[in-house]
Amino acid sequence: MRLTKEQQQSLLRKWQQNDQGISFLAFRRGARPLLAGDSCIMVQWSGMWLGIETNGYCHS
Repeated sequence: MRLTKEQQQSLLRKWQQNDQGISFLAFRRGARPLLAGDSCIMVQWSGMWLGIETNGYCHS
């Protein structure tokens, strides 16, 4: 799955805030596309699902 540069930066920032005991590569591989979405990715982080838009905006 291809991510925008902004999505990659947001993923890295969230992983740095709480790495949850896994490598960044494992965290990155956990990102999934939002079904019927507009290129938003979803990733599980700190007990919740985060959506990261193509512009890097992150929301739960």
